[in-house]
Amino acid sequence: MENVRNLTAAPPPTSGIIASSVYTAGRRIADIPVEEAGEWAGKPGHVVWIGLLEPDRNLLLRVQAQFHLHELAIEDAEHPHQRPKIEQYGDALFIVARTAQLIDGRVTFGETHLFVGAGYIVSVRHGPSTSYAAVRQHWESCPHSLAKGEDFVLYAILDFIVDNYMPVLEQIEDEVEAIEDKVLLKPMTGPDIERLYMLRRDLLRLRNAALPLVEVCRRLTSADLPQIHAAMHPLFRDVTDHIRTVQEKIDSLREVLAFAFEASLLVGQSQETANTKKLASWAAILAVPTALAGIYGMNFSDMPELRMEYGYPVVLAAIAAICSFLYWRFRTNGWL
Repeated sequence: MENVRNLTAAPPPTSGIIASSVYTAGRRIADIPVEEAGEWAGKPGHVVWIGLLEPDRNLLLRVQAQFHLHELAIEDAEHPHQRPKIEQYGDALFIVARTAQLIDGRVTFGETHLFVGAGYIVSVRHGPSTSYAAVRQHWESCPHSLAKGEDFVLYAILDFIVDNYMPVLEQIEDEVEAIEDKVLLKPMTGPDIERLYMLRRDLLRLRNAALPLVEVCRRLTSADLPQIHAAMHPLFRDVTDHIRTVQEKIDSLREVLAFAFEASLLVGQSQETANTKKLASWAAILAVPTALAGIYGMNFSDMPELRMEYGYPVVLAAIAAICSFLYWRFRTNGWL
């Protein structure tokens, strides 16, 4: 009994270790130190779930010793900036997924590395990402589902990662709608165009982070991976459907931003054309008095109109009449 009490007590805080627990029948029975993880994972019906946050090499080597993880997988987990992928090393799977969060208006990416084998799953988080404590708490309240094993925990984490793409897209969508409404009122300024470009680039980066998970899930539903039970295949296909939804939303937002930019150019060109028409109209109107004044300002002595008694008011009246006519025509045609 004393031994059981020691096992069920929470281990002292260790740098990089967020959680280290063992489950049986879907229920957590102990929080264990890493050095006992391999022993617990080898017991029938037990699953060890370890969560690490930016661990150092020493901690990774301690985990490696417990589950006999491949050196190449440990090297990848130690150095982030990997593409989403799935690798099989003997009887263990190594999976890389990209996480995303919107920080200060920019999409910022992190990574999660997952080791999955018989009786254990280890998650290693790097960079910005939402804690998986919510995943633990949710599924610990559903022991029947958690009892399905380590492949179900893998599904729960991947589904959580993909679902967390949507809040990022929803925030971007709100900004895109604001840009779309604004662009019809006036042309974009330099900062507006720069922001639009940054959003399109972030969406492309998010697409490149999410889409490779389709291939990861396809591999997880294939029959050549004994670590994944056939009963779990529909769940991983459901994750694939979520990724496709994310992809469609990203593509839609990128198209809207492209159309917004094109619409802004058209609005700008339309306003420039309207301004050009106004300038041309006023230039034509002002050309009339300019021409008449130029003619009568030549000071020739033999100009018959110079001696007309009512020449001055007649010329002024002619200028006013012609200018009024031109103004009326331009106004009717929508140039003024």
